[in-house]
Amino acid sequence: MIIMKFGGTSVGTAARIKNVAALVSSVPSCPFVVLSAMSGVTNSLVEIVGYLYNRNPDGARETIKRLESKHLQVAKELLEDSSADTFIKETFAGVAALTREYFGPVQEKMILAQGEQLSTKLMELYLKKQGVNVVLLSALDFMRLDDQGEPDQDYIREHLAPLIEGKADLYLTQGFICRNLRGEVDNLQRGGSDYTASLIGAAVNAEEIQIWTDIDGMHNNDPRVVEKTSAVRHLHFDEAAELAYFGAKILHPTCIQPAKFANIPVRLLNTMEPSAPGTLIDNNPEPGTIKAVAAKDNIIAIKIKSSRMLLAHGFLRKVFEIFESYRTPIDMICTSEVGVSVTIDDTRYLSEIVHDLKRYGTVTVDLDMCIVCVVGDMDWENLGFESSVLAAVKDIPVRMVSYGGSNYNISLLVKEEDKARTLQALSRQLFA
Repeated sequence: MIIMKFGGTSVGTAARIKNVAALVSSVPSCPFVVLSAMSGVTNSLVEIVGYLYNRNPDGARETIKRLESKHLQVAKELLEDSSADTFIKETFAGVAALTREYFGPVQEKMILAQGEQLSTKLMELYLKKQGVNVVLLSALDFMRLDDQGEPDQDYIREHLAPLIEGKADLYLTQGFICRNLRGEVDNLQRGGSDYTASLIGAAVNAEEIQIWTDIDGMHNNDPRVVEKTSAVRHLHFDEAAELAYFGAKILHPTCIQPAKFANIPVRLLNTMEPSAPGTLIDNNPEPGTIKAVAAKDNIIAIKIKSSRMLLAHGFLRKVFEIFESYRTPIDMICTSEVGVSVTIDDTRYLSEIVHDLKRYGTVTVDLDMCIVCVVGDMDWENLGFESSVLAAVKDIPVRMVSYGGSNYNISLLVKEEDKARTLQALSRQLFA
């Protein structure tokens, strides 16, 4: 079985839904299709939630009406009849009902789940009209979180298996949504449709997991900054995880883990160019190769310098506990005998963190920084890779370098104003 996940832009209009329907119908073996909400819908649902938390039901109702009209129009273009109208109107009537009662996290998750419910229903109706024997499965019947808020893979496997025992041309379900341990509607956070596809793939031991978007795979550099970039045709799972975190927008980092551990390849494909090979991600390394460069903006560097750190134990623990207390993750870390530098990308508690750090030493903060990450086979025994990276940036001020924490990347911290020339210099040096 092949798992095929389509994002919001792939099902954003009636025409694109038809394209996806034709694509999945042409797969010879029964595929399992996972859909996101139509493009822009989840953002509008978040807008509704914001109005309700701010006790502005009129603002919420106005957005609800706009969303309802959008879905009715797409249904009319797609189906050329009113067969979906009742479902759409009842869905938004249910959302509107939540504006007249107590509103909290449970109701929030119920609203956010509606985008995927609507997109899959429209797809089901269209496929049936085309004569396809499609079975629409509710993700709420098998996708569940455990007591730690993580997907319960044993539960998913056990409850999904009997649902796909019948004879169908294809199975269809919602991405993103699930239930928690209390049985309430919940979700897998943003980007969760990728996660859903990966979890289903692991549960059914799929042949392949396909992530379809309107982008031609992962590129070896940012095409907005560097000319003549090319798609990377093969990545190790760990390389893909690095790229996803450091700026590649096509794949959500959490998607990788279930597929990696189940040893199921993930293929990134383009709905606008379905014959293109895309990018294959699996557990097979390619020794001695550099794959790509990615960048992460809006980074803050914090340096703590203290003579008390010299030969002292427990100093780093105290520093890291401050970041932990404010639930602020650290990206890069560099240490010396009397100082430590770290980077963060969350500024919500920056002033509080700096205030607390000053108990232990002199604190310096650099704003508007950028992490540039070179990804590939960076094992320390591969001679010359690190020197090639550093040679490329010999004329660019580098604030920090991280090497050795992973076998798959070298990270450089530069000013955001130097991002473009850093990426261009690395491209010339590494991919010429």
